[in-house]
Amino acid sequence: MSAFKSLSIAGAKAFTRDRAALFFIVLFPLMFLVIFGLLFRDSGTDKIKLAVVGDGPVAQALKQLPVVEVEQVATPEAAVEKVKSGDIPGAVIENGTDVQLRFAASDQNKSGIVNGLVSSVVDKANIAATGQQPRFSFQPSQVEDNSLNAIQYLTPGILSWAVASAGVFGTAMTFVQWRKKQVLRRLWLAPVSPASVLLSRIGVTIGIAVVQAVVFVGIASLPMFGLKLAGTWWLSIPIFLLGTLAFFTIGMLIGSFAKTEEASTAAAQIVVLPMAFLSGTFFPIDRAPGWLQTVSQIFPLRHMNDGMQDFLVRGKGIEALLLPGGILLGFTLVVGFIAAKVFRWEGN
Repeated sequence: MSAFKSLSIAGAKAFTRDRAALFFIVLFPLMFLVIFGLLFRDSGTDKIKLAVVGDGPVAQALKQLPVVEVEQVATPEAAVEKVKSGDIPGAVIENGTDVQLRFAASDQNKSGIVNGLVSSVVDKANIAATGQQPRFSFQPSQVEDNSLNAIQYLTPGILSWAVASAGVFGTAMTFVQWRKKQVLRRLWLAPVSPASVLLSRIGVTIGIAVVQAVVFVGIASLPMFGLKLAGTWWLSIPIFLLGTLAFFTIGMLIGSFAKTEEASTAAAQIVVLPMAFLSGTFFPIDRAPGWLQTVSQIFPLRHMNDGMQDFLVRGKGIEALLLPGGILLGFTLVVGFIAAKVFRWEGN
């Protein structure tokens, strides 16, 4: 049996026998996917609530809108009171040809939506009242698949975070333990090439990442979550592998200078946790301030998230591989070169 095969089998067995590693690398991130998937399963189906006084053409048109839930109120005073109390974001008071909108400005997003909805309905009512046909036609349609839901955005981000955690924590911890137990020293003195040691560890890291991907996509594809992969999902495989290698090099770098398991765990936490929050794993990074979005570009997880979403959700073509793939490859080469230079086979 070759040294590469023996080391790969030994690494795989060590991982499967470590219950703590199995929990934190596979089950712990999976819990986030399940919890967020259940929490946001019905997101996007919420309706805008409006209090309506009167029963004219504007009120009737609002009742026909699928995104609006109308609550009929008897008096303007009662409708305004509901808005002031925070029960409803807006009140439409229709009295003949006079239409008033009273809204709460405390929620800028909802007030903008309410203003736009009511303004649109009033404009259509005005055009209908003139008896003329609209001059411009309006044909909205979404660019994503019709089955789009929250799980299709959650799965790529949380899967990438799980792969990052496994790559950084698993690699760093393994090298530190091997150095403390003098396994690395024995391998260095044995007729085993450094390439076999390195490639076997890379093989174990990729194997764990593949298991994570199969489990995560399988769970997310259950009917209760409803993940639907885009037609170009297979193009995410190069991004997935390059991202795994990038996180392996980070783990190798940490494992090169950390002397104890505690030190490697702390260093990995400092790297992985902020990277996850700043890379769009748990919330859309495009809602963050501009300078924070710029900072996030230095993290490989940001580019892995973007690349995975491009192919798993947005169905982009092969040309979208160039940017995230090139950055992840460059990151892997640079950090891998540094890690190889500072790597130590023996402890001090």
